[in-house]
Amino acid sequence: MDQNQQKQQAAEAALEYIESGDVIGVGSGSTTNYFIDALVNVKTKLDGAVASSIESANRLGRLGIPVLDLNLTGDLPLYVDGADETTRTLYLIKGGGAALTREKIIANACRRFVCIVDLSKMSEVLGSFPLPIEVIPMAQGLVGRRLVGMGGIPTLREGVVTDNGNVILDVRNLDLTDPPKVERALNNLVGVVENGIFAQRRADILLLGTDTGVERVQIP
Repeated sequence: MDQNQQKQQAAEAALEYIESGDVIGVGSGSTTNYFIDALVNVKTKLDGAVASSIESANRLGRLGIPVLDLNLTGDLPLYVDGADETTRTLYLIKGGGAALTREKIIANACRRFVCIVDLSKMSEVLGSFPLPIEVIPMAQGLVGRRLVGMGGIPTLREGVVTDNGNVILDVRNLDLTDPPKVERALNNLVGVVENGIFAQRRADILLLGTDTGVERVQIP
């Protein structure tokens, strides 16, 4: 089974968490696109969705699923999204698609966060995937110097502007053995909008696509 098949089966497994009348949060990225496409089979159960990116909103709209404003919906019963890296303790790195800030906002507004990934995203400790950090443009240099001081190696993601009008620094070499601590420290840097560590609000359920089916991982 190839990587795309693993993604698709994990995405389709997330449909079972949708209940009639739900307004759900929907993330961004290639695995989430499989989930959005699969929603066509259950869209009559949905009252709408809140999207973490313009791209996802457009994809939902093409399926005829109403895209709603989080400020008007209030808290959500369910958020489904992928990840660029995960551990079995359900700490995540997200932001490969530059939508990390809106993704984290929706994750914090939901009662259940279901993360859908293929087997290649699993790690013992976070850090294999470069950590995305959304930064206000005028603070790019300042934040970059502070990251170097923390032991990181930041690189500007060229040609990328977030849906919020900011830039992305991808950072390697940070010690991520204590993800909640690093998440807090990075967000305390002036000029940082948000970073891609999902540890203070980690996933509740991980649906892991493998060659032998979907493995469900939860924190006891």
